[in-house]
Amino acid sequence: MKKLSEKEIIELMNKKKNRSEDVEIFKLGNEQCAVCVDTLVESTDIPKCSKLSDISRKSVVSSLSDFASKGIIPKFCIISLTLPKTISKKQVQELSKGFSKVCKEFKIQLLGGDTNQGNEISIHVVLFGNVKNFIRRNDAKVKDVICTTGPFGYTASALEIIMKKRKSVQSFSTKSKNLFFKPKPRLKFGQESVNYITSSMDSSDGLSSCLNELSNQSKKKFLITKIPTNDDVIEFAEKNKISLNRLVFDGGEEFELVFTVTPKNLKKIHTLAKKNKISIFEIGHVSKGNGVFFDDGNDSFIIKDKGWQHFR
Repeated sequence: MKKLSEKEIIELMNKKKNRSEDVEIFKLGNEQCAVCVDTLVESTDIPKCSKLSDISRKSVVSSLSDFASKGIIPKFCIISLTLPKTISKKQVQELSKGFSKVCKEFKIQLLGGDTNQGNEISIHVVLFGNVKNFIRRNDAKVKDVICTTGPFGYTASALEIIMKKRKSVQSFSTKSKNLFFKPKPRLKFGQESVNYITSSMDSSDGLSSCLNELSNQSKKKFLITKIPTNDDVIEFAEKNKISLNRLVFDGGEEFELVFTVTPKNLKKIHTLAKKNKISIFEIGHVSKGNGVFFDDGNDSFIIKDKGWQHFR
């Protein structure tokens, strides 16, 4: 019997819907609201060297990043925990510390949740917010510029260092691990740029997944002409004989925004990015057609969706 992929499962569950978003918009009386849910599971999402306070913080950041990609302001969250019966008081305190820290950091009110027993730690976060305007995934326009809110490749490099003991200088190792364990959702930038961005998506599943999803939903061709990374990532890849494209396009866990913007609004985007201390990478443009392609004049290839998928 053929095994189902994550996308196939989602399509079966959403067979009556003609679009796919990580955030759902709904009306409560006269108020327009947003909700999203994310799940973090110990065996698939938590490296063994992780601090539980970092993991609990990251579980909320995952939902916050989805809100950031829509330009939505988060207000409340509910957290459900599944814990093994062997968990210690210290471990529970560490989890609690991370939740408290992230709620204070982003001014979210934790309403409560549920606790259950299981074989491993599992965290389910439901985030709620107010909506005035929001960014969709399917509105990319021909001639739009494709951008990211930061460089890619560090988080995949961190996993290579942690899991496979890859060689790196200490400064690169520290920087990569900090970006992996302590991600910063681009929440304020997303909120401030909501009227200037035509389509957007959070990159936690990988840049290649993001670009293909935006291209598919907008029914446009995405041509990438620049790899959004830095010299130290290139040096790490070369030193360890790892594919740079795999680190950058397929790694995931960056929590950057991948978005499209009309050329006339590009200056405004750079101004907002500078205000929020974010580096914008202009990596390509949108045209008629379909699919995601790379061509920088020296190298060309199809960018396939090889990012993170459960059940793959």
